[in-house]
Amino acid sequence: MIELYVNGVAYQAREEDTVLRVLQREGFDIPTLCYHEALKPFGACRLCLVEVVSGGRSGITASCALPVSQGLSIKLDTPDIVRARKMLLEMYLAEAPQSQQINELAEKYGVTRTRFVHADTSASGSRCVLCGRCVRVCNELLGLGAINYTGRGVSTSISTPWHEASDVCIGCGACAYVCPTGAIEITDLPDLRIMETWQRTALIIRNCKETKQGIATEKGIDLLYKLLPDLPVYLGELSAEARRTFIATGMKLLNRT
Repeated sequence: MIELYVNGVAYQAREEDTVLRVLQREGFDIPTLCYHEALKPFGACRLCLVEVVSGGRSGITASCALPVSQGLSIKLDTPDIVRARKMLLEMYLAEAPQSQQINELAEKYGVTRTRFVHADTSASGSRCVLCGRCVRVCNELLGLGAINYTGRGVSTSISTPWHEASDVCIGCGACAYVCPTGAIEITDLPDLRIMETWQRTALIIRNCKETKQGIATEKGIDLLYKLLPDLPVYLGELSAEARRTFIATGMKLLNRT
C-alpha cells in the first residue's frame, strides 16, 4: 500500500490508483465531466483539479490523470483551484447552456452566469462540451472508431468521418450512455434506430424471437457473435427478459431430472 496526504491527513492507496480514485473512495466530492471509471484517464475537463505540493513548490493538475506515489501531498479547494474551477464552469455554461448537468454543477460551485460568449451562436442549444467520453468508449472499449474529434480550435467538434452517416457504427448507444450532458440524440422507430447526432446514421433493429420487441441493431448482434463465438444463435436473438425466462426454464427442467 501507498500512503499519501490530502490536506495534511494520511490516506492509504493502491499502487494502481490515481489520486481521483482515492479521493472518491474516501468520500471527497470532486467534480468531473470527462472521467469515467471504465475508460482511461483523459484529463480534458480539468474540473477535478488538485494542488500538488512537492519540494516546497506547488502546482495544479487534474487528479484523474495523476498516479499516486509514496508521500504525495495534495491540497483540495485552494483559492487557485476554486478560481480555476469557476472559470471552467463559466466556459462550459457558454459552450453548453442547455445542459442540465452543467447548470447543476455551475450552481453547486457558485457560478450563476458566464462572461463568455460561444463563438458559434448557431450552436447555442448544444450540450456537447468535448469531454471525449463518447469517442473513447467507441474506440477504447468497442474498437469501432465510428466517431472522433474533427476540426480545430473553436471549430472543434465530435462527428463521424467526413460528417457523413457512419458505415461502422453499430447503434449500441454506448456513446449516449456515457455522455455526461445528454448531448447525443437517438431516435428509435419500430424497425430502425437513427443516431441523430451522428449524421442520422440509420441501423435496422432485430426483434426478439419470443416477445417480438426490438432488442438490438443487426450490426450490434453481429458484433456480439464475433465477441462470443460460442453463444447459441437462439440466445442471441432473445431480449434480456426472454433470455432469463429461457434459462430459468432450462434450470427447472434440469432440477427435475
